[in-house]
Amino acid sequence: MSTNDLITVHLKVWRQNGPNDKGHFEDYTLKDITTHMSFLEMLDVLNENLMKEKKEPVEFDHDCREGICGSCNLVINGIPHGPEMRTAACQLHMRHFKDNETITIEPWRATAFPVIKDLVVDRNAFDRIMEAGGYVTMATGNAPDANAVPIPKVEADSAMDYAVCIGCGACVAACPNSSASLFTGAKIAQFAKLPQGGPERKQRVIAMVEQMEKEGFGDCSNYAECEAVCPVGISISAIATMRTEYVKALF
Repeated sequence: MSTNDLITVHLKVWRQNGPNDKGHFEDYTLKDITTHMSFLEMLDVLNENLMKEKKEPVEFDHDCREGICGSCNLVINGIPHGPEMRTAACQLHMRHFKDNETITIEPWRATAFPVIKDLVVDRNAFDRIMEAGGYVTMATGNAPDANAVPIPKVEADSAMDYAVCIGCGACVAACPNSSASLFTGAKIAQFAKLPQGGPERKQRVIAMVEQMEKEGFGDCSNYAECEAVCPVGISISAIATMRTEYVKALF
């Protein structure tokens, strides 16, 4: 490995024992970090060093490390998931940082996402919004023929574009209002675009929007910061679809 592939980074990491703790930043320096590492691998090195020093490691959330599960919810230098567009924190690599750069790492900041410990937040509010949406009614028995219910390709593609939402919460973290409208809108729109979502269409949108409000998320003011930081590129058109569906359901 070339020495050009090794960098030193200075970390300012948020440490917090729980939702009722005030929390604070702690400074760490890591040397000889290879630029081929992912951001989470760099944090693994930090924790290995802390454990060798008999210190408490930094808690951070992760699972698949493939940009699929949405667990790697970190604010890096003030940007949810970091500086690379359409890239989850677990897919962000250290080659995007400079030698001797100071990197600030924080958790999602939102009332509806209370801090559990350090960089880990409770995102169960998203699960409760999904649960409020209920189930999709369909007949049991043999699977219907693929061509039995014609769906225009444009509508099918649009539904899939919304369905790729990984529920990470970056949209909430980036929004000045801590709104969950992009997440909720994407989950509503993916069903609204398909005939399978028709039977519960009205009650679904009303229940999910009302649950979103109960969870303490703010209102959408069309800043579009959510779209800018979304690691899978969900369009704010999902919010427009949600609003349209909601008004139709009420009247």
